[in-house]
Amino acid sequence: MRGIIHTAYTYGVCNRRGAGVSIKYGILALLRDRPGYGYHLRAAFEEATGSTWPVNIGQVYTTLGRLERDGLVAKSGEDAEGHVVYEITREGAGELEGWFVRPVTRGDRPRDELAIKLALAVTVPGVDVAAMVQGQRAHVQAELQELTRHKLRAVDPQLAWSLVIEAQIFQAEAEIRWLDHVEGQVCRRDNG
Repeated sequence: MRGIIHTAYTYGVCNRRGAGVSIKYGILALLRDRPGYGYHLRAAFEEATGSTWPVNIGQVYTTLGRLERDGLVAKSGEDAEGHVVYEITREGAGELEGWFVRPVTRGDRPRDELAIKLALAVTVPGVDVAAMVQGQRAHVQAELQELTRHKLRAVDPQLAWSLVIEAQIFQAEAEIRWLDHVEGQVCRRDNG
């Protein structure tokens, strides 16, 4: 069990909002149609996600090593420049297919630091929760504006990129609505 937890941890990366993204499945997806090497896979991953989730090249190679160890990818040789090229195995293709059809559960997502931070703040005397909410809202609104500008500036964006940027926009909008709710709850508590 311990090795599984460790392996799962090393297969993930965090986006700029702190949410976990599976590099394991990203690499498997990229290798599904054609073999590739580390730097190529890193660039393709970042292109597919609109560079919203930069990946450390060391993590790509570490993940490739673990995928090879687990029998999900195999070395298929070297290219003309001497890069070690990997390809997906039958087991890897099955793992990827299972991942595509398996729903993402709330338990699969990392803890929501903001929710935990605010939950703790309402229990600690002297913390100005309303100011925390206002500061967070201002931050998320600025982030939302930047995401929207980024989307509007895109010329002929790829579908994969559009899906990622739109997900971030919807998440930011939902966070603002939730912060409005929190502010109402805090005001009622403080005035009631």
